Amino acid sequence: MNIPATVAVFVGSLRKASFNRKIAHVLADIAADSLKLEIVEIGDLPLYNQDLDDEGTPPAAWTAFREKVKGFDAVLFVTPEYNRSVPAVLKNALDVGSRPYGQSVWGGKPGAVVSVSIGAIGGFGANHHLRQSLVFLNVPTLQQPEAYIGGVGHLLDDDGKLTNEGTRTFLGKFVADFAAWIEKNRAH
Repeated sequence: MNIPATVAVFVGSLRKASFNRKIAHVLADIAADSLKLEIVEIGDLPLYNQDLDDEGTPPAAWTAFREKVKGFDAVLFVTPEYNRSVPAVLKNALDVGSRPYGQSVWGGKPGAVVSVSIGAIGGFGANHHLRQSLVFLNVPTLQQPEAYIGGVGHLLDDDGKLTNEGTRTFLGKFVADFAAWIEKNRAH
């Protein structure tokens, strides 16, 4: 019996009623049999400042975040699009996890990106901008299926449950392909 891979999920929206967080929960429910998804909170990470690492005084929140992320087999980013890019909170988490130089927590962890938007193009710009950073961070990122969830305001009920069967089918395929990607790419 295979033990499900553990996946750290990073939600790029801090809003209480975040559609991205709701989709992250939907993904966790869909993946329950094949992957163990856990949201890792990033909203309280102090902004990255290299001086603090150089002085040997990194904030406790950075150290705890780095240690937590190290323990996961893979990473999943669920992000909105802000100004054709990723939200600052998500970029900060990438920076905190990639430092100090040579001690990145990201390197080699299989990853995937889901962008979520109320707009029609589903966060395409954020999705691809994030992928550029993941290439540098040595995160082998699932290429297909690409996941752009547009018009999300019409896909969820008031309790955050997915109401669109076509989207559920798509996300089921995405999760299955991501699980296979992790199995193929994770360090054993």
